[in-house]
Formats: sequence, C-alpha cells, structure tokens
Amino acid sequence: MSAFIVHPCLEPLAIGARAYQLQALDESIAGSMLLVLPTAAGKTAVAWMAIAEMMRKNDGWILFIAPTVALVNQHLENAKETLQLHNNGPIALSGQQLAAKRESLWTSSKLIFATPQVVRNDVKKGVLSLEDCSLLVVDEAHHCTGEHAMAEAAEMYVSQSKSPLVLATTASPGSRQERIREICCRLGIERIHLRTSDDPIMSGHLSELGITETKVTVPEIIRELAEPLKIWQQGIVDGERRTGRYVLPGQISQHGLSNAMERAQMAISRGDSSGYRSMSQIATAMRLHHMINHLLCQGIAASRQFLKRMRAEGNKSKSAKDFLKDGRISRLEDILEGMDESHSKIGAVRRLVSERMRRDDKAKIIVFANYRDTVSILSGALEDVKGCRVSEFVGQASKWGAEGLSPKQQVDRLQDFRSGNSNVLVATSVGEEGLDIPSADLVIFYEPISSEIRTIQRRGRTGRRREGEVVVLIAEGTRDEGARAAAAKRESFMHKSVRRVGRELQRPHHVDLSNLAEFDVFESGVTISATDFVLNEREKHNPEINEVDENEIAEVNKDEFGPSPTSFRPTGQTGLEEF
Repeated sequence: MSAFIVHPCLEPLAIGARAYQLQALDESIAGSMLLVLPTAAGKTAVAWMAIAEMMRKNDGWILFIAPTVALVNQHLENAKETLQLHNNGPIALSGQQLAAKRESLWTSSKLIFATPQVVRNDVKKGVLSLEDCSLLVVDEAHHCTGEHAMAEAAEMYVSQSKSPLVLATTASPGSRQERIREICCRLGIERIHLRTSDDPIMSGHLSELGITETKVTVPEIIRELAEPLKIWQQGIVDGERRTGRYVLPGQISQHGLSNAMERAQMAISRGDSSGYRSMSQIATAMRLHHMINHLLCQGIAASRQFLKRMRAEGNKSKSAKDFLKDGRISRLEDILEGMDESHSKIGAVRRLVSERMRRDDKAKIIVFANYRDTVSILSGALEDVKGCRVSEFVGQASKWGAEGLSPKQQVDRLQDFRSGNSNVLVATSVGEEGLDIPSADLVIFYEPISSEIRTIQRRGRTGRRREGEVVVLIAEGTRDEGARAAAAKRESFMHKSVRRVGRELQRPHHVDLSNLAEFDVFESGVTISATDFVLNEREKHNPEINEVDENEIAEVNKDEFGPSPTSFRPTGQTGLEEF
C-alpha cells in the first residue's frame, strides 16, 4: 500500500510520501533554496508541501511564478486538487487580465499563480507590493538570468519582502558555474539541494527512460542544394584564414566563425580598417552556416522559413542586403518555393509513430521540432497515419503569416492531449518546459539540440508516470552529430558545477529534519511522523558495512622488493649537496 503525506493544509491522499522530497522540504523552509531534481521526480510536490506549511505558519500571501500561461494554469488546477484552501481560493494572473483589473485581484487571494512579466510590470507600476509575500516559488528557475522577466521579478521580491523566502526549482540549471552563480545571486539563494537519478533514496520512484539515436541519410537533392552554399562559405573562410582572422582548425563551425568575428572587431579597435571587410564577410559566412544547417538538418520548409524571416525582418546592414541580393540565394528561394518536403526525417517520424500506434493504440506521442514550418509539415505528414489524432502546439506570437495559439488555445490543446482527444502532439520549444503530460510514453526529437537545459526539458516530457522512450533523429554527416555530443558533454558537467557552486554558498545553520513537525505519513492504516519516515528510509538505503574484514591477507616476501630505501643514502642526507 502506498504512503501519503498528512498535513492540516493538504488534501488527504493528495501527495505520496517520498523521503527525498521531505528532506528537500525540510531544507527549503530553513532558508531560500534552489532545488535540483530530475524531471518527473516531483519538484512540484515539494512546493505544495512548502506552501501548505507557510500557509499554516503565518498570515502572509504566497506567490508562485512560472514562465508560460499554460504552465501557470496547470499549477493552478493542481493546487485546487492538492491544497486545502478554506477561504479565498487560488487564482492565476497573466497578461490576459487588464492591468486595471489586476490591482484588486492581487489582494483577493492568499495564493496567486502568475507569469513573471505580470509581476514585474505591476511592481514597476506600483500596482503590486511584495512586502507581505511570505514565500516565492519559482518554477523552471534556470530562466533567472540576464534580462528575463523571471530574474527581475525575483529580485524585486528579495528586495521588497519583509522576510523573503524563495523556493526555486529546476531539473536543468545549466553546466556553467557562472550561470548557476547568477541564478543563485538573483534569487538570493542560501543553499542548493541536489539529487540525481542514481541516488539510492530515489530508487523505485523514477520511471525508466530509454534513449535511442536514429541516424537518417540526407537526400541527395538536398545535398545538391547545399553544395553551392558550402563552396561559397569555404571561399570566405579560406580568405579569412589568410588574413589570420579564422584560426580554428578542422571543419567550419559556428564557434570558429564567432571567434573570427571577435578577431575582426579587435583589428578595428587597433585601427586596422581591413577588419570592416572581414566583419562583413564573416557575417555572410554565418548566414550561410545557418542556411546550410537548415537544409541538411531541418529540411525544405525550415529553409524557406529562414529566408522569409530574413526578408521580413528588413535587415538594413549591407552584408544582409548583399546576401539576399546574391543570385545564388535568389535561385535557391525560387527552387525551395516550388518544392515539397523531402527530408528523410519526415519519413522517419512517420515510421516511428506508425510502429508505436500499431503496438499500442492508446499510445501518446510528442514530437519536438525547432521551427513552426517543420511543425506544420510534420502535422500534415502524420494525419493519414492510422490511429493518429494530431494536434499542433506552438507559441502565442504570430510570425511571418503563421498564427500563434492564444493561452486559452494552448490550455485546450494540452487538455485534449491529456484526455485522449488527440494522441500525437507536435510542438515547438514552448512545449518543453514543466508541462505535466501524463502517459506520454514516446518523445521524438526531430533534431538534437546542443543546449543541455533544453535537452533535459524535452526528455522530461516522457517517463513521468511509466516507462518512456526518447528517440533522437540525427542527419548523418551534419551538425546534428556535433549537437548531440555537445549536449551530452554539458549535461555530464552540470551536476559537478551545481555541487561546486553549492559549496560556495553560506548555508545558515539548520537542525536536520527540524521543520517536519507538522507533517505525518499515513501507510498501511498506520500514521507515523514524517521525521520517523525519513529516518526509516535512510536506514533502508544506507550502505552495509561489515564489522569484520573477511578479505584474505596475502603474505608478502620482502625480498621481492629489493633493498630497503634506507640503504640508498646515509641517514640524515636530505639532498645531493649533502652527498
């Protein structure tokens, strides 16, 4: 029989008892904390327990921010099922409500879910005060860098609240220590709580996740389209090598081009006017790099979108205008306009989806692609696959003639997927983060991505309730191969970086399990304290240590090792000068 958490502000049987979650909860109440757990390990359950305890302890209100409207609404619905809210129920605020109406809404509930943009904007306008906010929960906290609204909203809370307490959660804070330090600084983090999937205390709580790489051959017609662009780019790079601007060996890469651009800028700063021409040439090489990768790794539709975007943005730089005026680009545009999608990845997606549907007609599948045009092509290609009920999931903005989805439409499409009205969701990056889509048992990456953060987020859309599978499509002989390797390398560095930054933080003193007094665990008709439950689980997973060393001691023959080192030099001699 399962064990469940008991607390005055939690619904009965709403949260399953897991020792690692209770340990994280204990630390989160002791001070502002960054919680790093694998996807589907229950970060939100820790947040619900922290919210319940803070509601019991004080009269302040609680703010929960998440990066998208769909995610905000998802958390709101889950809160209604999990928390006992006897007075005013929780509400969700986003840009859908007019600013004038939001002013009264901010004081209408003790628990508010909101997008960070709304929090930031209303604080700046004086509509919202965070002074009495007793807890800020930050979901997908890896966004708290740079000029992101989430980072700015968190900083406003830390500076305004009488006694700030932050619980920030993420599965993927990044692999660079500088980025993790910035997240901690912006959020006022005092401690980091990290658990990995190989932690013994998490055994039995995470579904198995199989990851398969499927290589596809790029059609010859697409390689022929890319060849003139590769020759053009190679000519530019060869010229920049002769000037000493492009210096990295091996194949042309984005990193090499960026390095060359920096060298050109340095030349200009030294008064070398030839740097201007190099900057223009390297900028063209960068555009060619993107165009070649779109053709080889994405396909016809994404390549068309890339060129349309360049024209729609109305680039005013001379290099951009020259690029679009070049006859090779004009001819390519004309050819692409009259072509149907022919990339092998389309057929691979159809095959994978068809096979899964044939094995399990109740299967739910998510296909991720970087570009909306690719999403549209994939959606059309899957419509006639037997058993498929396809739905597209994209962002809100309308781009280059492609309509976005309103927040309500996003919520409706996710609900359709959950309920089974649709069983194949084709999504852009907007579907990567946090969305709890039960029983999605197959995720297909149309392309690998070099970002370890986005890779972890995408992968986390499956295996949340049962065994899941991830298939990554890789176009042979393209940047796909390098992107997959880069993401794997960065992910392996991530946990090391998190631990190093965690050791740097000034962790305030905390008595172990001292914040669990109001929590109990109900199991098999018996209720025990949460503290005892955690201690019992720790005891189960502690490594066994034998009191007696049963290893045989081998007898050593001293003669095998030759003369004693003491015979090499006189006693007291410490160096050659004393020889």
